Amino acid sequence: MPLSPGTRVGPYEVATQIGVGGMGEVYRARDTALNRDVAIKVMPPAVAADPDRLARFQREAESLAALNHPNIAQVYGLEKSGAIPAIVMELVEGDDLSVRIARGPILLDEALPIARQIAEALEAAHDRGIIHLDLKPANIKVRNDGTVKVLDFGLAKAMDPAAASSQDALNSPTITTPAMTQMGMILGTAAYMAPEQARGKAVDRRVDIWAFGAVLYEMLSGTRAFPGEDVTDTIVSVLSKEPDFDALPATVPARVTQTLRVCLRKDAKQRAGDIRDVRLALDGAFDTAAVAAPVVSPAPPRAPWRRALPVALTIVACALVGVAAWRLRPEPPPPPVFRAAFQLPDGQAWGDPNARALAVSPDGARLVYAANGRLYRRELSALEATPIPGSEGATSPVFSPDGQSLAFFAANELRRLPLAGGLAAALCPASPPMEITWGPDGIVFDQGGVGVLRVSPSGGVPETLVTLTDERTNAAQMLPGGTHLLLSVKAASDNWDRGDVVVQALGTQVRTVLVKGASAARYLPTGHLLYARGGDVFAVPFDVRRLQVGAGQATPVVPAVRRVGIRAGIAQFSVSDSGTLVFIPGPATFAWVQPLSAGVSDATGRVTPLKLPPGSYEMPRVSPDGRRLAVAVTDGSQRYVAIYDLDGQAALRRLTFGKSDSYPIWSPDSQRVTFASNDGESSAIFRQRADGLGTAERLTPLRPSPSGTFPVPSSWSTGDATLLFHVIDLVKQVRSLWTWSRDGRQESQVAGVGSSDGIYAVFSPDGRWVAYAGVGTAGGAPSVYVQPFPATGTLYQLPRPGQRP
Repeated sequence: MPLSPGTRVGPYEVATQIGVGGMGEVYRARDTALNRDVAIKVMPPAVAADPDRLARFQREAESLAALNHPNIAQVYGLEKSGAIPAIVMELVEGDDLSVRIARGPILLDEALPIARQIAEALEAAHDRGIIHLDLKPANIKVRNDGTVKVLDFGLAKAMDPAAASSQDALNSPTITTPAMTQMGMILGTAAYMAPEQARGKAVDRRVDIWAFGAVLYEMLSGTRAFPGEDVTDTIVSVLSKEPDFDALPATVPARVTQTLRVCLRKDAKQRAGDIRDVRLALDGAFDTAAVAAPVVSPAPPRAPWRRALPVALTIVACALVGVAAWRLRPEPPPPPVFRAAFQLPDGQAWGDPNARALAVSPDGARLVYAANGRLYRRELSALEATPIPGSEGATSPVFSPDGQSLAFFAANELRRLPLAGGLAAALCPASPPMEITWGPDGIVFDQGGVGVLRVSPSGGVPETLVTLTDERTNAAQMLPGGTHLLLSVKAASDNWDRGDVVVQALGTQVRTVLVKGASAARYLPTGHLLYARGGDVFAVPFDVRRLQVGAGQATPVVPAVRRVGIRAGIAQFSVSDSGTLVFIPGPATFAWVQPLSAGVSDATGRVTPLKLPPGSYEMPRVSPDGRRLAVAVTDGSQRYVAIYDLDGQAALRRLTFGKSDSYPIWSPDSQRVTFASNDGESSAIFRQRADGLGTAERLTPLRPSPSGTFPVPSSWSTGDATLLFHVIDLVKQVRSLWTWSRDGRQESQVAGVGSSDGIYAVFSPDGRWVAYAGVGTAGGAPSVYVQPFPATGTLYQLPRPGQRP
């Protein structure tokens, strides 16, 4: 019997009925204890009448209550309405996916984020041994902010509604065959069930992968993958027909179509076995070519290197950073893939963006990365990273060939540090930008416009291997045999993507061009060459004896790797001898978050993707009036500040035209943008009208670039009276805080403020206080300080997250 408004179910007061189906009636109710709205599902009487099914339902609900995932509707508890069991769940507002699809196909850039969240929900459940068994559009809700919530996770195992033969049965009640009714086994919803479900066979997580593919196909095409006039026709379609992949829009990438094919293979043994792999494939992590028909038998043999190159990896990073095992072997079958993922712990942030940030050991067992002005070590089999004593100020780490030591740059020196413990030893003087490789023949590193040098692991006077004048190089590596050097070379004034990957014989000027329009090259013992072009990493077979790359097209390995093109042209990836690949993803993309109403203090809000073209964006700053975005854009060897109107009515507009302009901040009235500029000879802080009219005004004195200091604007006080900025000393690897006064047009250093990392100072709204953050010169977690302005000597340190005041 339906519940009337005002009926009490435990501490919950029923408001209105909001749904009905094979799962029973669904009501909106008020949690009077916690003052929140919830959803209550009153289970069918047949569940309460069967003790075994009721016990199974209880176990399922307990398992689901332990699923705490942002894309899964949370189970709060079990109650009873009289003798009938009821489950209390999170109330999810918004349309379910079937309503969205009924309005027509969903565009790719909207469908893929939805699919990704569905996959992440399935992944979390599968990791806990829970299978949905009834994934369909009606069980997936999309909130107004774009968040996806998957409903009825695993609860279908306890349900047994009657089958129907109407068209409605295709999408709503979960159905069973008469033969299975007594067993209490679920068959599934006709249009989304896997063939093994239809045949009554044992099922596993692959039935969810099938349903996921059917849902994504329907989102993109607007039609069901397996249509039918009734349940019988639909089951026949599931068992004997293939989806019409030609019905997918032409804009759907080949990798997405291929992923759908793999999800919808009728033979469960050939279907994707892990939803994590499906999610990564949709993101382009696998090099999977589109095929014209479903694969039902092994493909014909390919050349050995092509069998090796379908590469698998996953992302790991501060926002994300990727770790994947990529084992390139000449013999089939392809080896199993190991994947892991982690985020930088709270309080950690990447250091110098112009230096290499990470390295993987030769055996692929451990990762070292630079953050907070020091190095951290993480075993890939461990859960946490630990700081490496003696690595303070380190960048550009690289492992020794035996994996027992590290070389890195710090304090204008190349240093070596044993991982077993001990002091870091200075090997030789060196200055950034610098890339380091360490092979059996010694440590090779580049020195800007000077050339490529080599030093003994024991230290000493570096040997010059290659002299450069009007060229720049990175990623120099000694090839096996010790007679040739692998280089990425470009003209000093050129973009890195106009450079070449070359081999140069030692002691000569003879070069062999291997790949044009590429950089950041790495040779692998597997007989392959990795290199970067744009934001992507490619692989090509390489015969090191003949110094020749293989004929044919290079294979994409990693999409969208973070690049830094201004100083070093670095591609942030590292690969081990065993084939483990580590990378930091990029380029960046932005979304603008607008609060729903004034006074919102949490992260809830309406999210609208910005209509920016793909590119490398850094240091975004929204104007105080909320109308525009200032951002630094890196385009090859150039960096400039651009303006974007947040209403999306105008394209990204370039504001500055110096050789290297960055770190934009807004004036309080939103009319001007202040930025740092470096022309290669000197650096200073400038200010420019945001509409682009007039010329840029220089505020601070010119600092000669050879001195190694660089000013960075931080914040304006009320009325543009005073500018806070910090100065980076690239030689001493320290930052100091300064002010510039508009009235006297003078700059002065703020005494007692210094850091080995960015200071990130900001004025309070009334201009009477200054807050700043940074890492002390001895390293450690960032701290935040507040002091009066002008300074009185009083200083307050704010507690770190998790630290008591």
